[in-house]
Amino acid sequence: MHSLRTLDFVWTNWTAIISLAVVLVTAALGYVAWRRSGYRRSIGLLEAVRLALVIVIAILFNQPEVVEQYRPQEKPTVVVLYDASRSMETRDVVDPRHPTTPPRTRREAIAELASPAAWQSLDGRMNVIVQPFAEPREGHGTDLNTPLVEALEKHDTLRGVVLISDGDWNEGDPPADAATRLRLKNVPVFAVAVGSPTRLPDVELVGLDLPTFGVAGKSVRVPFTISSSLARDHTATVKLRSSSGDELTKEVRVGAMSRTSDWLAWKPDTAGDYEVTVEIAPHPDELLDDNNRLSAPISIRDERLRVLIVESYPRWEYRYLRNALSRDPGVELSSLLFHPGLSKVGGGNKDYLQQFPDQLDELSKYDVVFLGDVGLGDGQLTVEQCRLLKGLIEQQASGLVFLPGWQGRQLSLLDTELSELYPVVLDTAQPGGWGTRTPDHFELTEKGRQSLLTKLADTQDENAAVWEDLPGFQWYAAVERAKAVADVLCVHKDAANEYGRIPLLATRTYGTGKVLFMGTDGAWRWRKGVEDKYHYRFWGQVVRWMAYQRNMAKGETVRLYFSPDQPSVRKTITLHANVMTAAGEPVQDDEVTARITAPSGKAETVQFVSAGDEWGLFSGQFTPTEPGKHQVALRGRRSAAELDTSFFVQGGAIERVGHPPRLDVLEEIARVTQGKLVQVGELDTVLRTIASLPEPPPDVRRLQIWSSPWTAAGIVMLLGVFWVCRKVVGLI
Repeated sequence: MHSLRTLDFVWTNWTAIISLAVVLVTAALGYVAWRRSGYRRSIGLLEAVRLALVIVIAILFNQPEVVEQYRPQEKPTVVVLYDASRSMETRDVVDPRHPTTPPRTRREAIAELASPAAWQSLDGRMNVIVQPFAEPREGHGTDLNTPLVEALEKHDTLRGVVLISDGDWNEGDPPADAATRLRLKNVPVFAVAVGSPTRLPDVELVGLDLPTFGVAGKSVRVPFTISSSLARDHTATVKLRSSSGDELTKEVRVGAMSRTSDWLAWKPDTAGDYEVTVEIAPHPDELLDDNNRLSAPISIRDERLRVLIVESYPRWEYRYLRNALSRDPGVELSSLLFHPGLSKVGGGNKDYLQQFPDQLDELSKYDVVFLGDVGLGDGQLTVEQCRLLKGLIEQQASGLVFLPGWQGRQLSLLDTELSELYPVVLDTAQPGGWGTRTPDHFELTEKGRQSLLTKLADTQDENAAVWEDLPGFQWYAAVERAKAVADVLCVHKDAANEYGRIPLLATRTYGTGKVLFMGTDGAWRWRKGVEDKYHYRFWGQVVRWMAYQRNMAKGETVRLYFSPDQPSVRKTITLHANVMTAAGEPVQDDEVTARITAPSGKAETVQFVSAGDEWGLFSGQFTPTEPGKHQVALRGRRSAAELDTSFFVQGGAIERVGHPPRLDVLEEIARVTQGKLVQVGELDTVLRTIASLPEPPPDVRRLQIWSSPWTAAGIVMLLGVFWVCRKVVGLI
């Protein structure tokens, strides 16, 4: 380290004139005083001290400071960072000198720059360090911020950075933060961009939203999403294959430069664990075909769903609904009939209950509860039973279906805790609803056309036609409007009020469960001419949709479910666990943990907290960083509850092949640091620019004498000497 020390003054013409004038006046006045004293030696010394003190103050008035300049003797450093991430495998680099040759991968295109030999021309005056970053690791992507910050922190003589990348930043802090720090240190970044700025011709299967489980003998809806960067629409063949050997195909119209969503209906015959693969036939124009396939696991079960129907008068809607569910092999039905003409509740068949299940262990067994034209009062529901129903939905992930009737008994439920669960606002001025002589009809909303609940045919066009041709209803509930939290699936085709069309079929989520409101009692008429075809299918879909989350994973004394039900990479999952005793009673005090192991073997422990003591609900959160199957080991410390299960996380790797480079990221880094953005073939430009960089300014340290505490102490000492001298000569 070489240093140079100088003494500098920070002065102006006025400060110099004032200082000189004060010194001259002080000298003149001192001479006059000395002459008046008869040139006494003591007075002469006193005036000399006074003059010295004024001279020191005049000098300090011009701000003297000692300046030291330090220049490092070692050579400056240039760090060359090249991207080694998976996105560099994209084959989209065309040689402009030979445009007919096949394109190279980005990694091949930067191979020359990644070699120290490419930078030998700088060795004479600079130390060149070449190193990779963002090397492929499972569950990790490209972090542009960290390597830039590390280069600044590790090298004291850093003069510049060469960043060779496609700019595909998907992890870590924003690169602009590192660029700002480099700018403050006057370190420019020369960004070398690699890759085609436009996306390659490609058809990619970007989503496969397979449910966690299905039921043997029932169709499983397998939604998928296709992304196309082709210039024209085309028809693609989508094939589904299961590990059991089942195969399905479907012709899908794929839109140009857009995403297309569709679904396949797969009907597994037997229970078991399956792997489902969906594949798109390659297009002749696409350059990449390794992203045309996705797979996901699914568990197929022999399901027995517990359903409770509570009704007052056995109207036709109740009778046909009860028959439909009792004949469903996957449903175990219980019925409770508050018949106003009977002295005792219940009915004649074995599936009838004699009273409402008041105990938590009895009520918590039900996956779905239907409430017909019932309310509060003698021989009906009680306030406590309504509170328990609310807890069942909110904290046990069960489903609740409101089926109001012309007697208007459900209006009394608005005075209970169940009022919060309604997805609609009822008109209390019209408790009996509205009846018509001529049949009215449903009309699907946009959400209704896309919902699984309203799928009565296999295609969207056929489904819309079915709903238009369904037999009408001659009574509907008096509904003012839907609540903001509701999803309206069907509205009245003609009737409207100041809020718009009357909502007749609406759903919502409440707590961990689901709620559905059916505003007519005419669904039984759908059997006209087709028997059970639409009526059974609709209510079967409703029951399974409502019970789906609750039955994701079950053990002897614990139930685990999560939201969203189709987890994605880097999206937080909320986990819920209902812990029970061996007798079925909810556990109110426990320490519940889940150890979740990712496909790579990385494990994380999630600590659950109590979210509902009465119902034994415990909740926790987990954010997956890897796609694929995650193993879960759930344990309750005090209850000894155990459950070993798994869930599948949707999404591909963080690093994606085939996407265009993010030139905007590289351009911002170069602009902020006052560097330069060049293309991968412009190595000579980078070398010339780096070689012409000026020498870094020296490190300057300033010792400000005029504001130093030692200077102040010296002035005080001189003032003391002057004061003592005045006393000695007898002036005081």
